[in-house]
Amino acid sequence: MDPTIANAIATAGKAIGAGICMGIGAIGPGVGEGTAVSKALEGMARQPEMVSTLRSTMIMGCAIAETTGIYSLLIAFLILFVL
Repeated sequence: MDPTIANAIATAGKAIGAGICMGIGAIGPGVGEGTAVSKALEGMARQPEMVSTLRSTMIMGCAIAETTGIYSLLIAFLILFVL
């Protein structure tokens, strides 16, 4: 096989792999953070005196959930530029 065609196939495979990695890796944090914010707002509406506690817990939970998306981005960069 011609080396240029092999490189093109490898590059296409890297791009597809990185895209799948980010596609799957971004769905989880998006759904999780949306659910967390929704439930925190429901709790704030029901118990207004707990607003500060619910807000700080929600922000911490969203930050932890976001690490999954950042990890997926790191893996996608490794696939594209290192391998």
